[in-house]
Amino acid sequence: MRNSIPVVPAIHKGGLCFAADFAFAARRYWLAVFPRVAREVGRRRALALRIPDPTLRHLALQALDRKRGNLDGAAVFATLVPRRSRALVVRALVTCQATCDYLDLLSEQPNHDPVANGYRLHDALIVASTPGRPHSDYYSRHAHRQDGGYLRGLVDSVQEDIASLPQLALIAEPMRRAVERIAAYQTFNHGDTSGSYEPFKRWARSETRPATGLRWWETGAGAGSTLTLLALIAAAADPSMSPADVPALENAYFPWIGALHSLLDSLVDHDEDLASGERGLIDCYVSAADAATRMRTIAREALLRALGLPGGRHHALILAAMSSFYICEIHRSSSPHARLVAPVILDAFGCLMRPTMAVLGVRRSMRRVFAQRPERARLIAPETHPDFLESQVPDFPLVIARARAHDSLGHEPMPIRSRAPKGGRPARPQTLSTRAVGGPVVHPRPASTEH
Repeated sequence: MRNSIPVVPAIHKGGLCFAADFAFAARRYWLAVFPRVAREVGRRRALALRIPDPTLRHLALQALDRKRGNLDGAAVFATLVPRRSRALVVRALVTCQATCDYLDLLSEQPNHDPVANGYRLHDALIVASTPGRPHSDYYSRHAHRQDGGYLRGLVDSVQEDIASLPQLALIAEPMRRAVERIAAYQTFNHGDTSGSYEPFKRWARSETRPATGLRWWETGAGAGSTLTLLALIAAAADPSMSPADVPALENAYFPWIGALHSLLDSLVDHDEDLASGERGLIDCYVSAADAATRMRTIAREALLRALGLPGGRHHALILAAMSSFYICEIHRSSSPHARLVAPVILDAFGCLMRPTMAVLGVRRSMRRVFAQRPERARLIAPETHPDFLESQVPDFPLVIARARAHDSLGHEPMPIRSRAPKGGRPARPQTLSTRAVGGPVVHPRPASTEH
């Protein structure tokens, strides 16, 4: 840990500044970022519809439609960049996240060698983030491969956009590390050929730096997050970024911010996991009180590091928005973990969470209205399927506005990584369901309760 600077008092003193930043970020996102996201998603969807293989076409559309909130969340980082680079960064962020979501779903499909399949599939992400690197046969271990060039198109687009970032040289190495962590996480989280998840645990231990004081599953949570990669892409568009800024950015997002993100996501799914007999990251803790204590520590350190970055208030707002969303999602949970964790997260962020909590409260009210009076939602989006009426209120917590009819497809919560649909893989008894940053279902073996 760095130090014990009192976070909450400092935030209270800057409350007006944070409120102004919140309003400015919301305006910038809705007016300058979201329309570009909608256009890019529409373009990718048109390409996905042309995929010859029906299974791959379904997965590609699922990554864009059902996980639309992931793409909106990824684009939040574009609010940090100068106007002249914003279109480039939005495209890079959205396409990069779409690639991750598609690869997540591909790797969820049954396979006789999930580790080899995961490595080969996620080579696409490594190639995408390395301009000039040639393609490989990404589907060589997969049962389906006729995608009409869809995955290669995603990779080419990310490569081209990243190559155009003015500060690419500064973030190339930390970006490589972030991508390799994501690829390794996605490779190990489905078990090996014998169904063992011990490799996942060993890998997470090897990634844990003793100085952090983190437990292996906390580090694994941070490693599975795409937040570090997305933050680096946005930072590379800032011509004022210095070499000294890069290590601080990387060390803030991995493991701290990414870990908090993944653990909160696991907390959201806790009731569902208990009902299905699965275990999540949150269950690695010996008790609900232990989880609350540890997550308070992680939240405070994540906030400290976010505030210490150049433009730290904006990074802190993104972190608070993400945390607010999760806290609102668990407000009705019966889980003892949720009841103990939610107050300590609110305490760790102080007044920084108030604007987003207020917005999300209005969002919940609007969802209830739409659920009770579907005809009101149809006035906004007459073509929308009733199952997706609640998506009329965008999941991005910094804004609240009416969704357009063409943008009203159902989407997941703000989490940056995709969540695999329930029933996507046969359940294994006594396994650990780890959803990193809203991510795919992971099934390591029951975790030890060691500290």
